[in-house]
Amino acid sequence: MCGRFTLYVDLDDILALMPGLVVDQAPAPRYNIAPAQMVATVPNVLDADGARRLAYMRWGLVPAWSKDHTIGSRLINARGETVHEKPSFRGSFKYKRCLIWADGFYEWAAVPGAKSKQPVYIRMKSGEPFAFAGLWDTWHDRAGTGDSLTTCTIITTTPNAVVGPLHNRMPVILPPAAYDDWLQPGEYNSDRLRALLAPYPADKMEAYPVARAVNRPGADDPSLIAPLADPPTLL
Repeated sequence: MCGRFTLYVDLDDILALMPGLVVDQAPAPRYNIAPAQMVATVPNVLDADGARRLAYMRWGLVPAWSKDHTIGSRLINARGETVHEKPSFRGSFKYKRCLIWADGFYEWAAVPGAKSKQPVYIRMKSGEPFAFAGLWDTWHDRAGTGDSLTTCTIITTTPNAVVGPLHNRMPVILPPAAYDDWLQPGEYNSDRLRALLAPYPADKMEAYPVARAVNRPGADDPSLIAPLADPPTLL
């Protein structure tokens, strides 16, 4: 599962991973991105000049066929093993894929003798940003209001050795070499896409306990990603 993540790096760090990306509005630093909030993505569509463009979408997929938008709160993640066949995701997997930019994410671990779990921050050892494999869709209100939403979900897979002690799922992090395949416009080779939905190499990642303040969705400042001076022992 991935229920909270961060994106605070400079725009130049993202552009280094995707040269030529068109950015109309740079992402504001965020240290506690939660479901139903807007996230920075790159959808698998090209603009009129044939370039890729940064787009903001609401986190929590609302399929185009949904009667209302409330389903999005239940579709913040999609299991990579079944994403090609589940009704909520198969259309987007086939035609509407995206990258979702991040530079870290949170999980919660059990602590011996404690009732509440300990938040843990997971990131690249290098501190560089990365991209989750995502799906997107646009929903139009059937009530005739003219309202529409463009939303996304993060695909998950089995965990690597860093995330495994914390949770039985982790978000799919795509290496830059996979961006072109994932962002092919429209339908693409399903087997080739599914092969990309694998755990990211553990030797490139690290995890450490952080303050419980991150439990509050309204908390959003650099202190949330600071390592604890006296971290507890985790189960």
